[in-house]
Amino acid sequence: MRYRDWEPIYEEILKDFGFKREKDEEAARIAFEIISRKRSKGKEVKKKIEELIKGKAAIICGNAPCLENDIREKQLDSNVFSFTREYIVIAADGATSVLLRTAIISDIVVTDLDGNIADIIYANRIGSIGVVHAHGDNIEKLKKVLPTLNENVICTTQSRPLSPMEKSARVYNFGGFTDGDRCVFLAKEFGAKRIELVGFDFEDKNVSKRKRKKLKWAKGLIEDVL
Repeated sequence: MRYRDWEPIYEEILKDFGFKREKDEEAARIAFEIISRKRSKGKEVKKKIEELIKGKAAIICGNAPCLENDIREKQLDSNVFSFTREYIVIAADGATSVLLRTAIISDIVVTDLDGNIADIIYANRIGSIGVVHAHGDNIEKLKKVLPTLNENVICTTQSRPLSPMEKSARVYNFGGFTDGDRCVFLAKEFGAKRIELVGFDFEDKNVSKRKRKKLKWAKGLIEDVL
């Protein structure tokens, strides 16, 4: 998604939640500084993501309580990698932990670091590509966690992407607001032939008012993409 198409949506989100653009931009700069010190180059990891997703079905796992049941119904088990030539598994943040408990290693983990950090780090070390989102509320987590991840990681922002010409590092914006809908935007951006959602409950009543608002945004954004 081009930033000029995303920015009007982003401005609505800022207004609705009272977020500060300046804090998001600060988080993006900090993520850029950290990612710049890693051995791997953003463009190389981005190419890996494209190779994983393009032309395949993307199974996107949210972290709703129904996820484990959805995994059983989809027959996503420890043999998931036997059909990754047809399916790509993308975990939204906390879903990483549920998948690991069922012996599934996500191909990609999309996270703003609100999930179980130990599981996110572990998944990255055993093969998952990390797509770490920087925003104004997770700056301290970025400073603590991002340096511990291996070179198989890129960073994203919901504000203007950073791509200085003199640097190989990047902070991308593929569109999306919550971890779940950013997974969908990512899959769409890189040419998934089909996108399937498991572990999503947009009407979950057992969450805070703020979380319900985020779920409403996620539902609307996903419906627009799909």
